[in-house]
Amino acid sequence: MSGAVAGVGGTGKPSRPGVFETWAQTPREAKALLAGVFVSKLASFLQIFLVLFLTHRGFSGSQAGWALGVYGAGAVLGTAIGGWLSDRLSPRSATLISMMGSAVLIASLIYIKSYPLLLLAVLLVSAVGQFYRPAAQSMITQLTPPDKLVMVTAMYMLCVNLGTTVAPLIGVALAEISYNLLFWAEALAVLAFGLIALVALPKPDRSAAAVAAKEKADAAEPPIRGRYIDVLRDYRYSLFMLAFFLQAVVYVQYTAALPLAIKAAGQSIWWYGALITMNAIICATCQMIATKFVQGWPIRVVQLTGFTLVAMGYAMYAIDMLPVFLILGTLFWTLSEIVGVPTMFAYPGMIAPPHLRGRYIGAMQTMFGLGATVGPVLGVLLFEHIGQRVWLWMTLIEVVATVIGAIGIRRVIKPGPPPSAPTPETVIEPPAGLAVDSSPEAATDRLT
Repeated sequence: MSGAVAGVGGTGKPSRPGVFETWAQTPREAKALLAGVFVSKLASFLQIFLVLFLTHRGFSGSQAGWALGVYGAGAVLGTAIGGWLSDRLSPRSATLISMMGSAVLIASLIYIKSYPLLLLAVLLVSAVGQFYRPAAQSMITQLTPPDKLVMVTAMYMLCVNLGTTVAPLIGVALAEISYNLLFWAEALAVLAFGLIALVALPKPDRSAAAVAAKEKADAAEPPIRGRYIDVLRDYRYSLFMLAFFLQAVVYVQYTAALPLAIKAAGQSIWWYGALITMNAIICATCQMIATKFVQGWPIRVVQLTGFTLVAMGYAMYAIDMLPVFLILGTLFWTLSEIVGVPTMFAYPGMIAPPHLRGRYIGAMQTMFGLGATVGPVLGVLLFEHIGQRVWLWMTLIEVVATVIGAIGIRRVIKPGPPPSAPTPETVIEPPAGLAVDSSPEAATDRLT
């Protein structure tokens, strides 16, 4: 054996840390961040109950629908601003602004009577509430050892999914008592996340020695100020974001076209509820287990597998709306979630220059938000005009996204922990971070 790449021990097998091993070795600050996300998501009531709240207040269904649309637009805007804040200030500062600001704005909704002012407040609370998302992923990337980044990202997503699964049940109980209580509970939950960020997340070093060192470094080499245009100049990453946008447009059809298609085919709407429940259970119970093995796959293999599984799932729906095809199709795109999502959401942090990390993450999350906003409108419009053939078109769009994504994905080498005693036959690359090899000689992508 002439040598071994980083992330490969003396046995020649890639390092695949398990869930408990990863958790034990995760820094305290990252654990605090995950706890804060989980607490805030347990009370993520606003989007779920906004329409009911406004109609309860006497506004029309149309006015409530517009408010929900404004909320979606604010969420897309907020992720873009959050990426900028994360880079410009710090991930900790962006998180604090997000949580403290949204706590005040959520509480204000209870007392605003004017519909235009209410729309403005909904836009602001949605945007400010999303600032933390790019910041959180950026901080996870900074705090987590590279060989454990995908697994910790899976933990982050599990916190989000568990919180948002339980939140409707808590929200219904609180709404039965009072909508005011409902929104005060959410405000207190995001405030708790803010306090966790204030106490537990790492602060910039303000010591005299650190300030002097920074001034000396800035004098020798002025700090680089990044912009979103610099993200777009990375043409391969721009291709990946386009693919991710198309992926989102297709993926969200399970919330838009699927229930309409099931009903139009004469099937009981019970099947729709059963499929969504099956998806939630599988993701909650299997994603962490799957990530243990997937984290060692090459990045492009993960992308191709995840996107292809979505195409296969919607192709099943195109065959027929019989229960067997509904179940198979849902299993395919559910498998895409547990296989591909943690790696894809960790990917921007792997390849981003440090001064643009927040913007890279924010840009991808913004594209996903745009796709999730455009997708339902497009899906319903197509279904109204071409019926069940909508699934053929969605499958085609997903195939295009798969190809574009494969072109845009970069080769990422993730160094693993060095062995305790290197031998002359073993060459270990220094675990200084993530290296991106975009040379023409790189024949294949790998994540080791």
